[in-house]
Amino acid sequence: MEARLIVAALACVALPVQAFDHGAWNDLVQKHVVVLPGRHASQVDYGGMARDRAALKAYLDRLSRVPMPEFDGWEKNERKAFLINAYNAFTVEKILTRWPDIRSIWDFGKIFGNPFKDDFFTLLGASMTLDGIEHGMLRKPGAYDDPRVHYAVNCASIGCPMLREEAYLAARLEAQLDEQALRFLGDRSRNRYRDGRLEVSKIFDWFKEDFAPREKYFARYAQVLGYAGGPVPIDFLDYDWSLNDFRSSSPR
Repeated sequence: MEARLIVAALACVALPVQAFDHGAWNDLVQKHVVVLPGRHASQVDYGGMARDRAALKAYLDRLSRVPMPEFDGWEKNERKAFLINAYNAFTVEKILTRWPDIRSIWDFGKIFGNPFKDDFFTLLGASMTLDGIEHGMLRKPGAYDDPRVHYAVNCASIGCPMLREEAYLAARLEAQLDEQALRFLGDRSRNRYRDGRLEVSKIFDWFKEDFAPREKYFARYAQVLGYAGGPVPIDFLDYDWSLNDFRSSSPR
């Protein structure tokens, strides 16, 4: 009798439950994201994504059906992972609307058709843009205050931190974001120390307030960047907006 009571009591213990199932997105990126040698960057097999577009659209539809009151009830990392995955998945869908005749996300236009300001999808009960997710929600002061989101959202460009080869999940989010930071900052094509100067991505210029004070921020990653830390001149590298496209002819 006592043993049965113990078992019943254990069954009633509340276990962490994933608020939203990102399994479909996880399957898609595991299948169609190609991690490049060194594991600092990735490319997307958009042709493969196009063949699996029905699965992508089904996932996007599920994202769009989540109401704001439900979202607000999730814990912080669940909300953050949801927004990052949504940004990345809707960006892929945006690219596929012009695939294969697209070489940069800016092919949509910078004034008319701007892909980041175009409200081409619905999220949390409202028309939404990619900028709305990134700047209006993820970077909203007091919401998350986490500069690592810049290493997680992917703008379909070579200059952007890599699209991760798995979905972001609340239970693993801290480790995933930490790894993304190390991957991007350790990529010598986009961040490096050379001739007494730090040469870093334009991301650190465009969003300087998120990394302030930059001197201390970079010092935290001095070993990854390959310098001793301390004050050094900073130069910002040109940003490569070419599509992060993997073609079957490319070497794996």
